[in-house]
Amino acid sequence: MSEKTTQASQLESALWNAADVLRGKMDASEYKNYLLGLIFYRFLSEKTLTTFSDWAGETENVTQKYAQYMNPQFELEGVSVQPSLVEYLQNTLGYLIQPQALYATLIGKIQAHTFALDDLSQALHDLEQSTQNLSSAQDFSGLFADVDLSSNKLGSSLQQRNQTISDTMLALNAIDLIHHQGDVLGDAYEYLIAQFASDSGKKAGEFYTPRQVSDIIAQIVTYQRNAGDNQVRTIYDPAVGSGSLLLNVGQHVQDPSLVSYHGQELNTTTFNLARMNLMLHGVSYDDMHLRNGDTLSKDWPVDEPYLFDAVVMNPPYSAHWDNSDKRLSDPRFRDYGVLPPKSKADFAFLLHGFYHLQEHGTMGIVLPHGVLFRGAKEGKIRQKLLLDNRIDAIIGLPANIFHSTSIPTLIMILKKHKTTDDVLFIDASREFEKDKNQNKLTAVNIQKIVTTYQNRQDVDKYAHVASPAEIKANDYNLNIPRYVDTFEPEPEIDLNQVKADLKQLDEEISQNEQIFTELASQLVTTQVNDQSKPEAHKWKINKLVTRS
Repeated sequence: MSEKTTQASQLESALWNAADVLRGKMDASEYKNYLLGLIFYRFLSEKTLTTFSDWAGETENVTQKYAQYMNPQFELEGVSVQPSLVEYLQNTLGYLIQPQALYATLIGKIQAHTFALDDLSQALHDLEQSTQNLSSAQDFSGLFADVDLSSNKLGSSLQQRNQTISDTMLALNAIDLIHHQGDVLGDAYEYLIAQFASDSGKKAGEFYTPRQVSDIIAQIVTYQRNAGDNQVRTIYDPAVGSGSLLLNVGQHVQDPSLVSYHGQELNTTTFNLARMNLMLHGVSYDDMHLRNGDTLSKDWPVDEPYLFDAVVMNPPYSAHWDNSDKRLSDPRFRDYGVLPPKSKADFAFLLHGFYHLQEHGTMGIVLPHGVLFRGAKEGKIRQKLLLDNRIDAIIGLPANIFHSTSIPTLIMILKKHKTTDDVLFIDASREFEKDKNQNKLTAVNIQKIVTTYQNRQDVDKYAHVASPAEIKANDYNLNIPRYVDTFEPEPEIDLNQVKADLKQLDEEISQNEQIFTELASQLVTTQVNDQSKPEAHKWKINKLVTRS
């Protein structure tokens, strides 16, 4: 078993035990907020200790040493070190956690049966307060708002709530955050959705993009721009969700430290999750620019930078939006002459993201298949994008790969400056393996998609490069089956062979009838009553022969 597999197993086991404490008390969409919030607080605590260790050169009994150094009375060479340590931690981390508020310290109090819920409540409050007057204040403001320690769902009494949180923290203490390979919060979130979510959990899955899909988008938008002076440095996700898509793009460049992350999210809880997720992955608060707001109702960002090297997005499918006529003058939409319909905001999200794309950048967006063929206003927008040579590729994905929906989806790749005037179609809808209740893209499936995109050539029953004339002939309908023929013809029937088989079957039936007749003639009759007379048996035998 690989180290990564072992870590995944340990993470899932700890989450299961922690969720077991909360399951039955509240819905999965609620208890995930407690689990993820506490995981993140533990991460911030451990980050504090590792940063202190690097600064002080202390490698043993680090928790105790940290408490010692943070004591105003402690001196080295006659000088108190606490002021300089506090300044260093705040400048480096953007926050400060006192020794008595460390997750490890709180765990010690739980084990000693001296923990009180106010200890954690005060710790979370002090953390946010420590960022005041710092440039990180906005990034930490309201970060733990969803961790409601006064909720009666944790228990009807203070003692019960105290016990619930204590048991949850102990269970989460088994997770190795520092050495975990990959997206810890993303892994945790995906596991919670897959294992515990019912209807509310599936709804919550709308803001988590599976890593397989993220990998495809990340590799494509960073293609030929993953290193050197040409490396992608600014990334934007207008429907950022948990931030997993942003992070995946950053992990596909040579120097992630040069990348700044920008995103907007309407749901406050999810916005908090995104902030946690980015910081958990070591993204500095200076490089994190997230906003809690409605992407479509109010354009953002409007200050520099407002154009990005890469734009990535997995927006809610066919959502409602305000398409009042006033938006016809909005620079994001005005060049298209019409607005996407009120009941389907898919193209509204697309046009918003495309508006914020650098001249030589690449955009990848996940969409339902309807955007490829729906007519009316959507048809006009699609036609203009094609005539302007903006659509680079259409990648059809398998059905049932998202937790939020079983419908098949696609990735659309857009560019403002293309080197060709064609559109690449890839039909990867049959390229997956079954994984419990979900379909899953394997590493081989992903690589095939990415390689096909890079090669940009026809692949039998998989990919086709369509010319502008071909697309025009299809009336600008981009439905993938129009361009990629995946039909598998039935094998030709050999009529002579069928005739020979029927003849052989007739001969076998005739032989069996003869054998049956011979066996029937050998039957011995026994007279028991009138119905057992030889004549009666003879009649039954003749009837059986006739039936056969």
